Amino acid sequence: MLNVSQALTYTAALGIAAAIPGPGMAALVARSVSGGTLSGFCLLFGLILGDLTYLSFAIFGLAMIAAHFDALFQLVRWAAALYLCYLAWQFWFANHQAIEIGHPAKKKELLSAAISGLTITLGNPKTIGFYLALLPLVINLETVSLQTWGLMLVPLTILVLLGVGAPFIVSAVRVRHLLSSRRAQQWLFRGAAAIMVAAAAAMLAT
Repeated sequence: MLNVSQALTYTAALGIAAAIPGPGMAALVARSVSGGTLSGFCLLFGLILGDLTYLSFAIFGLAMIAAHFDALFQLVRWAAALYLCYLAWQFWFANHQAIEIGHPAKKKELLSAAISGLTITLGNPKTIGFYLALLPLVINLETVSLQTWGLMLVPLTILVLLGVGAPFIVSAVRVRHLLSSRRAQQWLFRGAAAIMVAAAAAMLAT
């Protein structure tokens, strides 16, 4: 099991990494404004699932395996960058309408939000960098057991990302009435699109 110092170090490092503005938080704000609280939390669920995926990769040694298959890693990196660009294109050219406050989100929209959150996280170079490069500097992965992963790291990761993401959702919903016009929606989503393109470029530049 992790000691208190290791748990606090991991929590602080993950919290700082998550709070740094990136495509995930940009999409979270945009989705919360357009779809409301439930839609925002569905996207946050997808973001968290993506983080847990990379956490599991790092803990169970797949990061070391990936390091020996550079061609495969390059393929994944290019695919993730292209997907971020595809999302950015969708965000930029979306046909936005004025938001009807109080209009419930459809199940299809909620599922789409969760899938978007997952794929954005999997393609985010900041997330990849943290779990595959920085995490081993924070925690000695050789000493982490399945029990430590399931009983400490997974709950800690969920709590930290909820703690970081929830204020973004609440803040976005609070100013939702100010951003409900068609033009405000367009600027908001185009800003998120620009961040996604920048993230894709950063991924390919590394």
